[in-house]
Amino acid sequence: MLITKKDVIWNYVATFMKIAASVLLFPYILRIMPSETVGIWTVFVTITAFTSLLDFGFGPSFTRNITYVFSGVKKLKITGFETIEEEKITIDYSLLKGVIVAMRWFYLRMALILFFLLGTLGSYYIYTLLESYKGDHREVYIAWILLCLISTYNLYTLYYDALLQGKGLVKRSKQIVIVGQTIYLIIAAILVSAGNGLIAIVSAQASSVIIVRLLSYYSFFTEEIKQKLHTVIARSKDEVIKAISPNAIKIGLTSLGGFMVQRSAIIIGSLYLPLNEIASYGISMQLISVIAALAGIYTATYQPKIAELRVMNNGPAIRKLYLRGQRILFLTYLICGLGLLFFGKLALRIIGSNTLLIPDYLLCLAVFTSLLETNLSIAGGILLTKNIVPFLKASLISGASIIIGLLLLFSFTNGGLLIMICTPLFVDIAYQAWKWPLDVIRDLKISFRITQSH
Repeated sequence: MLITKKDVIWNYVATFMKIAASVLLFPYILRIMPSETVGIWTVFVTITAFTSLLDFGFGPSFTRNITYVFSGVKKLKITGFETIEEEKITIDYSLLKGVIVAMRWFYLRMALILFFLLGTLGSYYIYTLLESYKGDHREVYIAWILLCLISTYNLYTLYYDALLQGKGLVKRSKQIVIVGQTIYLIIAAILVSAGNGLIAIVSAQASSVIIVRLLSYYSFFTEEIKQKLHTVIARSKDEVIKAISPNAIKIGLTSLGGFMVQRSAIIIGSLYLPLNEIASYGISMQLISVIAALAGIYTATYQPKIAELRVMNNGPAIRKLYLRGQRILFLTYLICGLGLLFFGKLALRIIGSNTLLIPDYLLCLAVFTSLLETNLSIAGGILLTKNIVPFLKASLISGASIIIGLLLLFSFTNGGLLIMICTPLFVDIAYQAWKWPLDVIRDLKISFRITQSH
């Protein structure tokens, strides 16, 4: 599997396009939409993130096992993996076809469950929020219906991401993201300018998702692969699911814990705080999430390569990639965090935003919390390439602790936004923020004399 600096560069370009789409739309969204509507939009973004939970950890597991298949593995294991000599790599297309059948079977069922949950519990949640909403309720409901439909389709076709990433087509997948973001930006800008508000943004998202999925299909299923898959009998779907399920379910439960750590503050906070405060928090966290995305690009790009290096038992190469990613992580947070602190509010004033950033001291705390979460997430990804999930229990306990902490503090104190930021921060520091990075240091035998690790 060949992943080079070009793949990293394309990943940066794709992330830049995501940033550009957000930055260029911010003037329209923040100037045209009332702060309350921005608050609803923030809730939509959070609910969209929630839909990824129904992937339930199978996405990373499918991606990793697709990588194993293209690395020459002939049998998938519940724990661990076969080690293959590089010169003996041959692709088992029967196994590949079995994994694809299993992915389609799984995601169809998850998509149907998602549609049911959004249509029932999700709709009731939106109805509750709109009781105090002074804007156009009809616009919100139309946008919500569109969001339910496109989120369901997006989840059903999520296995395309696993196919592209697992095969090592990082550059191609990022080029597709760039096309999708460009389409999203153009359509959203036109429709928002025409005064369509939330409907415009969701419609642009729908157009982008459909185009991205079509391009992903044609990028992976080349004539050669389609022909080879057509001539073989798929390995048993049940065999594939049985091998992948134990770790996938652990990852899914871990993702649930991660969601509770990162997103529960908005879900719970929106029930206690005014929507204009939620809007400020949401905009601030979206900008910080851009920093997180940039900081993790290097390691994320090489994740399939790291999985392949595990199969080849090449620890020193993994260590080199991890350390380089760590340098990029901390440098990115330092530069971009200071940039957001000193110039973020000025930028919003220039565009005439109706929504402001959270106060500086809260912004610093939020950036620091994001740094800890991104670092432990990267460490978790490195550990997952061993086809083990050691952090299930800790993730669930952390998530539950945050939810309980948020509910208690909102019920008995008036801490407001400080509660939303500090509760996840303190829970992270208590265990996960140091535990998994330390485990990676031990696993890769990293010396504190970094120069000798190269």
